[in-house]
Amino acid sequence: MEWTEVIILVLTFGTLIALGVPISFCIGLSTIATMLLTIQTTPALTTVAQRMATGLDSFALLAIPFFILSGQLMNRGGIARRLIEFAKVLVGMLPGGLAFVNILASMLFGSISGSAAAAASAIGGFMTPLMDKEGYDRGFSAAVNISSSTTGLLIPPSNVLIVYSLASGGVSIGALFLAGYLPGILVGLSLMVVAAAIAISRKYPVGRRAGFGEALKKFLDAIPSLLLIVIVMGGIIAGYFTATEASAIAVLYTFILSVVVYREVRLKELPKVFLDTASTTAIVMLLIGTSMGMSWILAYTNIPQNVSAALIALTDNKIVILLIINLILLFVGAFMDMTPAVLIFTPIFLPVTTSLGIDPIHFGIIIVMNLCIGLCTPPVGSILFIGVGIANTTIAKVLRPLLPMFLAMFLALMAVTYIPEISLALPRLFGY
Repeated sequence: MEWTEVIILVLTFGTLIALGVPISFCIGLSTIATMLLTIQTTPALTTVAQRMATGLDSFALLAIPFFILSGQLMNRGGIARRLIEFAKVLVGMLPGGLAFVNILASMLFGSISGSAAAAASAIGGFMTPLMDKEGYDRGFSAAVNISSSTTGLLIPPSNVLIVYSLASGGVSIGALFLAGYLPGILVGLSLMVVAAAIAISRKYPVGRRAGFGEALKKFLDAIPSLLLIVIVMGGIIAGYFTATEASAIAVLYTFILSVVVYREVRLKELPKVFLDTASTTAIVMLLIGTSMGMSWILAYTNIPQNVSAALIALTDNKIVILLIINLILLFVGAFMDMTPAVLIFTPIFLPVTTSLGIDPIHFGIIIVMNLCIGLCTPPVGSILFIGVGIANTTIAKVLRPLLPMFLAMFLALMAVTYIPEISLALPRLFGY
């Protein structure tokens, strides 16, 4: 195996990261440097530019800005508050009920916004003052919010699953969306077990049980928001529209809900909403474009094939190889943003898992679950920093209560890794 390209790529990328260069520029510059120093006959700048352009030329990627806009409207439109009130009715009466409410609300909000960052900011912004008032430790509150917000990246719609579909060469987005439900719910339930144990040991208060009339009112208030799940997934499964078309319908629905029905987003606020959406979309698309350039040089130098051969030469035991891949992805997730990690490492590891007979849909859920944990870990974990900022606390105070939640997420990851039916049951049920 020729290691020159790998060494240059890793050294330049690592150096730029250490210097604090934004991740998208780290990927693009390290790719150009590797091409200049090892592939003398190829115009590096031209090739990277071409790969960025062709990588973004995808109909499926149109879903990302639409889902981002939908999430922005939800974040401002009072949807989070109504979901929290609904979650209180369902789980608020349990020991440490507000921790359960936070987790369930994050799962519900994530299932209609597809954004961990939106869930962390929207749900955390409401729940932190409530949990403070009930005497919850601020670090524990932040840890619950941070870890549970990642469930929205598994429970559809999920932008990162769309990115995986692109990186894998066209795995069905509808199948990936269905595959994410049970793993996402499993992570949420695992976090609830940890939250219950901590709440009982610290004697956090038991919430009030809602009466039938109050429960019915909260449910009716939440129905318009929850209906988005039925519209998006029902339309995709029934074949009425594609995931991209579903994202546009989600924008229309959330616009009507936030502006016309709930009236919590004013027309004069829409330019700010569109600007924030454009800014976030630009960041995501730049990451995708530069990652596609790096993916090309990895393929050009046969790195995926060489890694596959090396792993299979090391062992042909599926259990061991999957464990190695998981450990590598957990390490990568601590240092790299989710979108470029999916685009770069999917072409490297997918041939390995495919050769072992692992379904690409199943592997997509595995890689996303690994990187979800990375979002909660320093030094790069974006959700960790959002959650800490929302709670107005420090990383040192959050890390200790986060550790058992990391363990719960890891055990859920192991279950999904070695029990494929958790991911594949729903896609097979609906004919994928």
